[in-house]
Amino acid sequence: MTPKSNPVTPAGYAAMKARYDHLLGTERPEIVEIVSWAAGNGDRSENGDYLYGRKRMREIDRELAHLARRLKAARVIDPADQPDTSRAFFGATITLADEEDMERVVTLVGDDEQDAGAGRIGWSSPLARALKGAAIGDLRSVRLPGGVKEWEIVAISYPLAREHAGA
Repeated sequence: MTPKSNPVTPAGYAAMKARYDHLLGTERPEIVEIVSWAAGNGDRSENGDYLYGRKRMREIDRELAHLARRLKAARVIDPADQPDTSRAFFGATITLADEEDMERVVTLVGDDEQDAGAGRIGWSSPLARALKGAAIGDLRSVRLPGGVKEWEIVAISYPLAREHAGA
């Protein structure tokens, strides 16, 4: 089965790659060393270091496999290269206002980099799907667990393109 396309910002891809490299190059070798040492201590059935090490190694291997699949399917999209900055697309930072004029700022990012507490919402979330293609002044309704909520798009911005000379 081919993994579906995984849009991700350059920063999100770098973070996933750094996590993969850390697990593969640092954490896993440390655990392998602990397990090897613990295995040499004799009875493995009651050896806490051995049992914990094997469990932790399985967890690391599962996370490495997951990250490898996500990195392979990743399609890096730089929001600074967006040609139409008047509409909300991948990487846009959008200021929304609800019916009580309470404002909320969200950034549309890849599903692997979402963090609702920091205002980064995944590209396939209900709110992101409702905001795709919206322009300033548009009203968008989103079905949330508490009912339907309507948002007005107040502002849309994208990161500035990096200068090749100084950055």
